[in-house]
Amino acid sequence: MNPRDDTAKSLKITAISVEDAAKALASAYGRRVTEEQVRAVADAGGLLRGDGTINLLEYVAYLVREASHGSE
Repeated sequence: MNPRDDTAKSLKITAISVEDAAKALASAYGRRVTEEQVRAVADAGGLLRGDGTINLLEYVAYLVREASHGSE
């Protein structure tokens, strides 16, 4: 199997585990992001689904909304 195919199947941004979201965000930000941090934001925003996944797009949109409210 092509490693790229494996990555594409395991990382679905519309249904990603908290663990994988933390890894992806840490990679994107270039800093440490823990599962606990991701879970806390997901819980605060009501973003955690019954199967334990989150939509990474909704997660980031929630962070943007929260950041924009804080600057008012």
